[in-house]
Amino acid sequence: MGGRPLIGVSTYLEAGTRWGVWELEAALLPAAYPRLVQRAGGLACMLPPDDPSLAAAAVARLDGLVVAGGPDVDPARYGAERDPRTGPPAPARDAWELALIHAALDAGTPLLGICRGMQLLNVALGGTLVQHLAGHAEVVGVFGTHPVKPVPGTRYAALAPEGVSVPTYHHQSLSRLGRDLVPSAYADDGTVEAVELPADRGWVVGVQWHPEMGEDLRVMEGLVRAAG
Repeated sequence: MGGRPLIGVSTYLEAGTRWGVWELEAALLPAAYPRLVQRAGGLACMLPPDDPSLAAAAVARLDGLVVAGGPDVDPARYGAERDPRTGPPAPARDAWELALIHAALDAGTPLLGICRGMQLLNVALGGTLVQHLAGHAEVVGVFGTHPVKPVPGTRYAALAPEGVSVPTYHHQSLSRLGRDLVPSAYADDGTVEAVELPADRGWVVGVQWHPEMGEDLRVMEGLVRAAG
């Protein structure tokens, strides 16, 4: 591996995906995710949904874990009724990624949650979600930008001490924070944009935005350094 830490990235599982002459079920991931890992100095591998009982064995072979963005988390996972604006559930992905998160937390494996991944981290630790938030995905299928401000003294602030404009596309956000999670960045409207666990719990960070769609490598470089 040339000394590069192995970073697993969770994937979609989509029916009816077309390429060439084929239309088949596919485990897939936007190429921006592995490219971000590679640009930050890691070696990327894909983790398609699997039997949750195998999550600990998968994480044991990794140096770091990224839980990627994607569909809405099933509200049943945090004991809520479904809002009409919440998207269809992805039960296989929910189960697999929650198992990966718990395995990484148990093993002390560095973990980065991106958008849905941050929301799942919150749910895994007993938190809840706002099922619809206006203004953070203004045009369907188009990433927007908005500023986020770090909380001084946090791990995220050590990576990015100044306010920055980030690529964003989401309509859900954190409501009640999960156990021990600390907010480490906010949007101007007060939305929690980043969370982390205290340093004695290992390197665990979640960001609401999509760093893979921008040029700022600092969050992923932090994960890769911790994984090394």
